[in-house]
Amino acid sequence: MIRRESPADISSIHEVHTAAFGKPGTPGDPPAEAGLVDALRACDAWLPALSLVATTPDGAVAGHVVCTRATAGSTPVLGLGPLGVLPAHQGRGVGHALMHAVLGAADALDEPLVILLGHRDYYPRFGFRPAEDYGITPPVPEWGPSFMARPLTSYTPTIRGAFAYAAPFDDL
Repeated sequence: MIRRESPADISSIHEVHTAAFGKPGTPGDPPAEAGLVDALRACDAWLPALSLVATTPDGAVAGHVVCTRATAGSTPVLGLGPLGVLPAHQGRGVGHALMHAVLGAADALDEPLVILLGHRDYYPRFGFRPAEDYGITPPVPEWGPSFMARPLTSYTPTIRGAFAYAAPFDDL
C-alpha cells in the first residue's frame, strides 16, 4: 500500500534510507540521504502531501519517496528525492509503485514539472528525459544526462532556466 507519511513513520523512513543507501558491512555515519530527508522535513520546502511511504501487509514501512519545492528559473517546480526501498524489498516493484504514486499526486496538485538526479537507465521508464531538453540547467554542470525532468499536465514550455533544489540539498 502507498500512503502519505505520518509522524509515526519518521524513524522508519530514516531506517529505509540508511539501509537503501548505506554500504553493506560498513559501520559509521548514516548515508547522506537519511539525514537529507530529516533536513528537508524541517525546511520550508517540505510538502507533506508528497512524502509517501510504501508499506508491507503488516504495516511496516518498506520504502519512501519525497518531492520538495524547488525552482526552475523563477518558476516553482518539484525536486524528487530521495527514493529509497529497504534492500529486502528491492526488485519487487516497490520503487516503481512509489514513483507512480508521487507523480500522480504531484499532477493532482497541479505541479508542472518534477526534476531529479538519478540513474539514466531507470527513470526514463517514468517519462523522465534530460532536463536540458526542456531548457533547464543543473546546479552542477557535470550532472549532464543524469539530471532529468518529467513534465506533468500543467507544464508549459515557458518553464526554463537554472534549477535550484531545496536548501538542504546544498549541504550534501
